[in-house]
Amino acid sequence: MSEMKIKFNPDLAHQNDAINAVVGVFEGQETFQSNFSVSQNALSNEQLGLFAKNNDIGVANALSLLPEELYENTRNVQLINGLPQTETSKQALPSLDFTIEMETGTGKTYVYLRSAFELNQRYGLTKFIIVVPSVAIKEGVYKSLQITEDHFRKEYKNVQYDYFVYDSSKREQVRNFATNDYIQIMVINIDAFSGAFDDKSTAKSNKARRLINQTDDRLNGMKPIEFIQATNPIVLIDEPQTSVSTPTRKKAIANLNPLCTFRYSATLTEKHNLLYKLDSI
Repeated sequence: MSEMKIKFNPDLAHQNDAINAVVGVFEGQETFQSNFSVSQNALSNEQLGLFAKNNDIGVANALSLLPEELYENTRNVQLINGLPQTETSKQALPSLDFTIEMETGTGKTYVYLRSAFELNQRYGLTKFIIVVPSVAIKEGVYKSLQITEDHFRKEYKNVQYDYFVYDSSKREQVRNFATNDYIQIMVINIDAFSGAFDDKSTAKSNKARRLINQTDDRLNGMKPIEFIQATNPIVLIDEPQTSVSTPTRKKAIANLNPLCTFRYSATLTEKHNLLYKLDSI
């Protein structure tokens, strides 16, 4: 008896609208097929020296658009989707944090996974981190990546990509994330890297969470977080009202050195540059 496989419909209008909203932010962006230089904004000269010394050539996301172009793109996406347009006097976005509001059960996880493939196909972006608020959701996202694998390979011409759940005992995964030149998707629980910013945690319970910020001999004396920061990842935040609900967690997200963040939820408490809204009405 053959195993039953779930079939995914790539043509649902509401999902494509949400994906196009994300893609539209980067309209006019140059395609970086493979950027083999580590982002110097993310690393100190000493850290760059370590990369060079150990032949770790990092591949980073990069933006070619000017602030005013990102601003106009965002306002255009908002106009298309009938949403209030971001207004600033400087013709620049207050932050590169964006929000997609989708009702539960409408395919939110599929949308942000497919958005990563679209951003790669159109603009050559390769580094993506999915931040989740709990172990249960982390396992659910990983399962979604497994069951959509055939679908995405078919839709994107057998594109090469890796996905994994961050594990503090397998820090070599972080080196691969930084140095591979094709799509990398890391799924990580916010608690796995926010501990360094939480003074109230006990030393024992916080030990595993602090490992990401500690030097590691297996990484030639570098910290796992430094590899991540160097890539300027696009951070996809699942359930931000929980994932980034405290100042500590917001600091932790900023410490990833994201190129930009996209927040996905049905129950938002903060709406940074709202791009798309699919509510019960």
